Amino acid sequence: MSEQSSPAAVRGRPKDPAKRRAILDAAKGLFLSGGFAGTSMDAVAAAAGVSKLTVYSHFYDKATLFSAAIGAKCESQMPLPMFALEEGDSIEAVLKRIGAAFLAMVDSDDSIRLMRLLCAVAPREPEMAELFFEAGPRRTLGEMECLLRRAVELELLQLEDPAAAAEHFFSMLMGCRNTQVLIGCSEPPSEAEIRERVDKVVRFFLRAYEN
Repeated sequence: MSEQSSPAAVRGRPKDPAKRRAILDAAKGLFLSGGFAGTSMDAVAAAAGVSKLTVYSHFYDKATLFSAAIGAKCESQMPLPMFALEEGDSIEAVLKRIGAAFLAMVDSDDSIRLMRLLCAVAPREPEMAELFFEAGPRRTLGEMECLLRRAVELELLQLEDPAAAAEHFFSMLMGCRNTQVLIGCSEPPSEAEIRERVDKVVRFFLRAYEN
């Protein structure tokens, strides 16, 4: 069975959420250890304890599975409701919540392992790098841009380019520390260090854009 094509899913049979979670968990571990090219759907099925047909019934192909695994990781640490902004909400509190969750995610063991792997294999596995960016960073930037547009509508912030502002926010949060963690010359920041950095970045961001 080709890695790029799937058999037709069994019609009428509801998907099992537990099997989907098992497949995603297995895929995450295998992609982290073997990369995109080195991970087969057969291996994912075996690690998840399901049939290959079951894997394909949930995920059309390996690219879809990889994107879903990255998306599930982001959703678990930065769920979409985190980016909601309603009338009466404190924009400062919302930004701090997002900032703390973002730093906890990018400095987590899984994220550091994946980034190191991507840096090593991207020249020969560009598809993996592109899929990761679309399912991870692009998704997060897009949700942040929507949040900032909403903040402008509520007259909480004043900015002309929400997309650029979203990128500035996350870039300031990461700073040089994330690079130091990636190359192994620094430990991930503690919760106290994360709070301190988030507070400083949010204050700076609001001074630049708050009405």
